[in-house]
Amino acid sequence: MNLEEYRFPLFVDLRGRRAVVVGGGKIARRRVQVLRSFGADVTMVAPECDELPEGITYLRRKYAQGDLSGAFLAVAATNDRKVNHQVGQDAARAGIFVSVADCKEESTFYFPAICSGNGLVSGVVSKGEAHHKTARAARAIRAVLEEME
Repeated sequence: MNLEEYRFPLFVDLRGRRAVVVGGGKIARRRVQVLRSFGADVTMVAPECDELPEGITYLRRKYAQGDLSGAFLAVAATNDRKVNHQVGQDAARAGIFVSVADCKEESTFYFPAICSGNGLVSGVVSKGEAHHKTARAARAIRAVLEEME
């Protein structure tokens, strides 16, 4: 297996680090919840959000230049290609890690499927295209972690 085609799994301490999630839909909300669970200081930017996650800063408006200021990482998860592209471009210029949900080529990291249990954490990603396979693998890993002592 040629690992050069894959992303290096890097586990970082997010406690107190600023993460900006642009978008208010299902994917964005899931990303917010995962980032919050790892202690990130999350700001969500979206004109609307049906189910606002707790414990975050919510900017109820469209994404604007400067929203990534001071961020350690960003997630672009809107249903608007132009906005996602702009977030990716702004993050790249600022040297901020970014996951662009609809364009793996614009992402500097892939948001993993998180698996945790019994004091262990694992992340599962593919090359950015096998989402169903990744989900199946994550379910299997979660089951193994739950069974461990």
